[in-house]
Amino acid sequence: MNPRKSIVISAPSGAGKSTIVKALLAQNPQLAFSVSACSRLPRGEEQEGIHYYFLSPENFKQKITDGAFFEWEEVYDGMYYGTLHSELERIWAAGQYVVFDVDVVGGLHIKELLGANCLAIFIQPPSIAVLAERLHKRNTDTADKIQMRLAKAEEEIKSAPAFDVVVVNDDLNLAIEQVSKVIQQFLD
Repeated sequence: MNPRKSIVISAPSGAGKSTIVKALLAQNPQLAFSVSACSRLPRGEEQEGIHYYFLSPENFKQKITDGAFFEWEEVYDGMYYGTLHSELERIWAAGQYVVFDVDVVGGLHIKELLGANCLAIFIQPPSIAVLAERLHKRNTDTADKIQMRLAKAEEEIKSAPAFDVVVVNDDLNLAIEQVSKVIQQFLD
């Protein structure tokens, strides 16, 4: 595998990273979304091969054993997420730059693996209260799951300084503009 420059965008759940990634991909055809694999069921409108590769926990663990993952993490107890080698090879073979939309631990791990070929961006919510409001409005999780995500977010925010760039998503359009600018500087 011949790694090219890649972009990691990480954030606590509900901070807006997926919305920002979607906007960036629409603006820039040289960027390509790395579809992660996960061991959970689809939520809402999520589709196989577009949002995630949905694997059973057993199948995910078998792929770990087989060495199919570039990186993987157990993000929540019994819930695995990871990047398949085949996904990176597909994007790099097309001459595009990989954009990872991953959790904070995974983002830092990818940064460690790719080194100077990786720009790691942390999307920070303006506050935990705003994040809680966004998670409730999303209406995809139970109250218990939201509390679990908020507790995890408080820990993840402590990792923000380990990223190359931190962008506070208080104004979505401004955050997209800021992220786009730092990516262009990195790729030029």
